[in-house]
Amino acid sequence: MIEVLDEFEPGHGITSEAIRPHLRAGFPWHQPDRPHPELSDPKVWWTKVGSILATGLQSEGMSYERSEEITRLFRLRYMDGSVAWKLSPDVGSVLSQLTDDGWRNVILSNHVPELAAIVEGVGLGGLVDQVISSANVGYEKPHPAIFALARELSGDPQEIWMVGDNPQADIDGARAVGIPAILEQHPDRPVTPGALSLMQAVEVVRKSC
Repeated sequence: MIEVLDEFEPGHGITSEAIRPHLRAGFPWHQPDRPHPELSDPKVWWTKVGSILATGLQSEGMSYERSEEITRLFRLRYMDGSVAWKLSPDVGSVLSQLTDDGWRNVILSNHVPELAAIVEGVGLGGLVDQVISSANVGYEKPHPAIFALARELSGDPQEIWMVGDNPQADIDGARAVGIPAILEQHPDRPVTPGALSLMQAVEVVRKSC
């Protein structure tokens, strides 16, 4: 959001620290125990999420009209996989290795309705078999229903692993429904005890067969 403000609202004076408290509640992922099938339509989902973003900007002194426009621009930027997102260096090679080994790669994420388009935009479309976003299916990780859906859409395989960087949403959620899980060390976050690099996690998966 700050990057969009810097580009389209120079001199705005809003900092990440100032706006962050306004964004700590209200989003679907803040209540993962509560299904939200009513938000499965992208327009409805963005209306809800956008209203929270716009309200946060208004709380920092921006007009209603301008906050709505900035929110619209933020949505467009966020959905642009070629601009707004960058991959960890090992992601492409790791997915290629797993594909060559016969694994099916599924992305399961608490994310926006356009996640599949973002995956294509960063160049992973040919390496991913299925993209499941919480915004489309009405459940947020770690809700058991989203893991059950991922298993079903993957063809209910005998061997299935979850690799993720969120201890609660990814690891606890998967293990709660009997899916083995590996905590990945996020490259931009402080070191987490017990977390593995992406390459290390993949080696665990490959050796499990």
